[in-house]
Amino acid sequence: MSAATDSKSMEVSVWRGDADGGEYRDYTVPAYDNQTVLDVVSWIQQQQDATLTYRFACRVGMCGSCAMTVNGKPRWTCRTHVNKVTRGEKLTIAPLRNLPVIKDLATDMDEFFEKWVKAKGVHEPSTGRHDPMVPVDPASKNRITASEGIECINCAVCYSACDTVAANPDYLGPAALQRAWTLVNDEKNKDANTVLDAVSQSGGCHSCHSHGSCTQYCPVGLNPMKAVAGLKRATAFKFWRKRG
Repeated sequence: MSAATDSKSMEVSVWRGDADGGEYRDYTVPAYDNQTVLDVVSWIQQQQDATLTYRFACRVGMCGSCAMTVNGKPRWTCRTHVNKVTRGEKLTIAPLRNLPVIKDLATDMDEFFEKWVKAKGVHEPSTGRHDPMVPVDPASKNRITASEGIECINCAVCYSACDTVAANPDYLGPAALQRAWTLVNDEKNKDANTVLDAVSQSGGCHSCHSHGSCTQYCPVGLNPMKAVAGLKRATAFKFWRKRG
């Protein structure tokens, strides 16, 4: 962080607790120019309360591990500047919604990634290591569609923003479904039909209500809602082809 401006300070309220419950605690933190929310959390942990638990790694918007709820909205905190989210208001920081809390601001990501597995979101190569490499046209429709969602950083911001996940814990969620759509369009993935079967089950793509929060809050500008819509079309076409 750069030097403090006129020795200003701000009031920050941070959720403290675990899976059994918790409460907000207030801290007074010095205000700095170009200060991120992660800077604030780190300052509290380093200068005021060493017991504060949170998660981060890269600090440059690549790993996604620092995502938290900031003033009621899910955000990646390493790239969220305080002056862009407070506007003079008190800064309130909490763990991501829709995920079990381990402690304070750190959530348990197991169910988030387990849903990737349920959605068959693991790449299954169509050829072996000794087979000739199959060329892929980067300008092909399928490759362009697959590439649209490949930069997901697994931050779970879209999962936290999703009201369908909040209402239906079995819903696979936008990140897992976007990964599934990427694989459906990946020419090097072994079997698109297996993926479509997985995402058409209960809690799959047809549970999405298309509210669009996933796309609105994605920190890297992806469009999970478009991917889910693609899965809805593809699974419907597969169903009617089978019926016919």
